[in-house]
Amino acid sequence: MKTPIAAFAALWLAACTPATPDPAPSSADATPPAASADAASASRATAPPVAEVVDDPLAVNQAIDEVLGDHVRYEAVIRQLQQAVTANDEAAVAALVEYPFSTVRDGQPLKVADADAFVREYDRIMTPAIAEAIKRQKYSQLMVNYKGVMFGNGEAWVNGICKDDACKDVDVRVVALQPTS
Repeated sequence: MKTPIAAFAALWLAACTPATPDPAPSSADATPPAASADAASASRATAPPVAEVVDDPLAVNQAIDEVLGDHVRYEAVIRQLQQAVTANDEAAVAALVEYPFSTVRDGQPLKVADADAFVREYDRIMTPAIAEAIKRQKYSQLMVNYKGVMFGNGEAWVNGICKDDACKDVDVRVVALQPTS
C-alpha cells in the first residue's frame, strides 16, 4: 500500500513545486516592477488548478489491485456508473446495483428488492447531491479501502460481491448510495 501513497506524494510534490525562476534580467532589460507584478498575477489567474490538470489513474488502479482485486473490473463499473448517472439513465444505474439494496431516506429505511423497484424509487434514491458527487468525481481522486471504492464524501460506494466461498469470482456492484449530510 506504500507504493500508491508514494506515487501520489511524488505526483503531488511535482505538481506543487514551482519551476526554477529564470535568472534576473540585466538592469537594461528589466521590466518595471508594476508590469512584472501584473504579468505574474495574469499568469496565476489563467493557470488551471492541479486537479484539472492531472487525472492519472495509476495510483487508484494500484490501490484497487492491492486491496480489492482486478482494477479493470472496478474501473469499468465506476465509469459506467458515472455515464449512466450523467445521462439520467435509471435502468442503467439499476443494472449496476447489488440487490437487495438498502438505504435510508428522510430518516426511514428504504429497501429495494430488484432493478424494477430501483427504477420506481430512482428519484428518492438518486438525490441531486448524490448524483452530483458521482458525476464530479475524478477517477484519480477515488478513495479505496477494504470497504470498496468511495465517491465524494461517501455518497456512493462500489465493491466486489463474492460469488463463491473462496471469493475468487467477484461481481463488482454499487453497494451504497447515501446522503452524507
